[in-house]
Order: sequence, then structure tokens, then C-alpha cells
Amino acid sequence: MRKIILITIVCFFAIGLAVPNTWAKLSPEEIARLGKDLTPLGAEKAGNADGTIPAWEGGITTPPAGYKTGMHYPDPFSDDKVLYSIDAANMGQYDDKLTEGHKVLLKAMPDYHMNVYPTHRSASVPQRIYDATIKNASTAELVEGGNGVKGSVIGIPFPIPKNGLEVIWNSLLKYKGDSLERTYAKFPVTRGGSYEKGLVTDKMLYLYHRKGATEEKLNNLIFVRWVDTLGPPRNAGNATVIHETLDQAKEARKAWSYKPGQRRVLRAPEIGFDNPNRGSDGIIVTDQIDIYNGSPERYEWNLVGKKEMLVPYNSYKLHSGDLKYKDILQKRHINPELARYELHRVWVVDAVLKQGIRHVYKRRTFYIDDDSWQILAVDCYDNRDQLWKLQEAPVINYYDVPTIMPTCELTYDFQSGRYNVMSIHNEEKEYIFNEPMSPRLFTPAALRRKGIR
Repeated sequence: MRKIILITIVCFFAIGLAVPNTWAKLSPEEIARLGKDLTPLGAEKAGNADGTIPAWEGGITTPPAGYKTGMHYPDPFSDDKVLYSIDAANMGQYDDKLTEGHKVLLKAMPDYHMNVYPTHRSASVPQRIYDATIKNASTAELVEGGNGVKGSVIGIPFPIPKNGLEVIWNSLLKYKGDSLERTYAKFPVTRGGSYEKGLVTDKMLYLYHRKGATEEKLNNLIFVRWVDTLGPPRNAGNATVIHETLDQAKEARKAWSYKPGQRRVLRAPEIGFDNPNRGSDGIIVTDQIDIYNGSPERYEWNLVGKKEMLVPYNSYKLHSGDLKYKDILQKRHINPELARYELHRVWVVDAVLKQGIRHVYKRRTFYIDDDSWQILAVDCYDNRDQLWKLQEAPVINYYDVPTIMPTCELTYDFQSGRYNVMSIHNEEKEYIFNEPMSPRLFTPAALRRKGIR
């Protein structure tokens, strides 16, 4: 009987059907695999059978020669050549390696192509994150209902996930540095190819990942965030403070906003879910910032399994500080010669809207990196079950941190022919990681002081 059950589970993975969610804790034997045949974050350490995915050997652990802090990150794989290119004419050959969103992208935009490069498993994080992840593996639990995590701090909570919610919480709690300060541009691009630049300053303090963090010290906070809009002029001066919670069943996200026209600080319950994102012309909603953020409460999260897929990865060419935004932004899509795709193992999670719950996306399929828990792509479906949008996260290893994160975020709207680019910073200063920040900078009182200035 046990053999029959195991064979059934394997068949579910093989044919891509949803594996039923389970809530069992890991056994000591499973935990012992971390750092052995599995990486400390839970990925398969070995390469694949045909060698197109290499073994993980620690990722990038030192910057390349010539790198200095403050530079846009030089490409450690600049000598790589394109292995092959996928377009509308030959995409059928790669059908099982493409997301549904990429298939629609290639069909809808015949001048777009996907250049595929050799795979480099560049993901890495500090040793203390690995150590904390292995420790969390024996203690982490979803709270009742799955809308939060307990028994976990600093590292990934579920390195060997048993259900879709555990995978999405791994993504929400992946390491992004101890703190981050950045200025980035955002561009909603019209169907005709025109665009207006938005500019944002963003500061984040990741309380969950700080050295010495404990659940008690966290006070139920994952991170605190300050977002200040610098442009376009009609939006300049708007600011928001966000407190993101770890157990969202106990306490939902808190947000406050300052609008210069009102000169008042107000609670901002609209900062969440499918409320439109300011400055994106309605192309993305709030929970698509950072590819996905916030409470998972509105969806059923079904674990489909793990697949080898062609996804954006090691996108240093797109990241280059030598590029101007006009070099990147083209009509209906970015310049495909700047994009890089590689074959990687990803967790596939299908999020289906709960019965009687409202959201503009009835269903979303997430493709999450096995090595880093970073979401790399999302297929977004409308309420007619039609594929509406594709999100992409072209990632790099910010190797002095180190962490895998997007160099920008792309959302293609297939119904309108428009697309949105977030967090792009080729013409801005490079991100600043791990500078000391005080939690007192991220309060309603700090927003009020902004109004006084």
C-alpha cells in the first residue's frame, strides 16, 4: 500500500496536477538532507540528468575582479554566448519548458524572442541565513488557516515544503539583506510605446533577518518600509509607511500615507490586495509590487510540483549602468537582446481565488526559484479564466550582500498591449544594502515630520 501511495504522488508531479496540501512536520531524516543532497535552503544540489542544469556549488560567494561598492554590478558571465533563441516560429520545440505567459508573449509579439544562455546557479546568501534555515526546519509552522508563520526567524521557514502556502511563505520571507535603500524609476508603457517616468525612493528595514532576531523581538513584524514618490510632479510628495506582519491572522498589515495636498497622515487600508498601484496606469495592483507581497488569505495555494523551466536569470546585461532607459523600453516589450533566460528548477504553485472572495485575478500561477525562493514569473488570469498578464523578475545576485533579487520587475498586459516596468535603476544610483537604520524612521510620526518640513 505504501508503494502504491508513493507511485501515485510521483504521477501527480509527473503530469503536473496539483498535489494535495499537507501539514505534516519534517522528519529528522528529511532535515538531515539539508546541506547534503539538498542545499541549505532546500534546493536539489545535483545537476539534472542531461547536464543542462549544473550542480549547485555555493553560488556566487565573492564579487568579480574590479567590482567596487556602489557600482552597478558587473556581469560575471559576460563571455557567455546564446545557446539558442526561441520565437513564435519555433516555440513548439520548447513547449514543456515555457510558462503559459511566455507562450502568449511570443505569439502576441512576433518581434519578441527569448535568448537562452548557459545556466549558472549563482544564488547565495550569508552563512547565518543557511544556519537559521536548517534550525527553522524543525520548528517552523503555519498558523491556523495558513495566514502567518510561527517558530521561524532569520532564515527560510520551510526548506522542504509540503504545500503551496509553505512555498509562498518561503518567498515572502526570503533574505533581501538586512536593510535596503534605493531610488528607482517606474514606467507604464503605452501600446504605442510612449511612457512617462515615475521616480521613487524606497527604504526597507528587514527586522526578520537581523542578527540576533527572535520572535519576541520582532513584535510580529517582518519589515518596515518607507516609500517616497519623487515624480512625476503630479504625484511628488506622496509618502507611505508600511509595517508588514508575520502572523497576519493576529494582526493585518498596517500602513499610513501622507498626501501633500491634505498635509495630513492617514491610515491607508487600501495599501494591499488588488487596489491599483499609483503610477502604473492600472497595469498592476498593490500585491504585484515585489512580484507578490502581502497576505495570502484570498487564495487557495495548490502545490503543482517542481519543473525545469526557462526563466529570467542572471540578468546582468539588463542591469548595466551603461544603459539608458530608451535603450531598454520598446513598443509593447523591452529590448529582447537585453533579456537573458536560463533553464532552472522552479516550484510551480497555482493560486486559485477562494469562493466568494474578490480579486481582479481569479487565478495566478507562480514559478519560484528552487535555489533562492525568488518568484521568477507569474501567469495572471482574469475572471473569465483567460490569461491576462505575465509578470517577470529578471534577477541578479547582488553579490556583496549576497542575495538574489530582481534588477527590475516587468508586467505585460496582453489585453491592452501595454506593459509596466518597476524598480528599474540603470540611470539611478545603485542600491545600498545593509546600512544601519532605526525603526523609528518608519513611523506615522516620521511621516508627520515630513509634512512639517
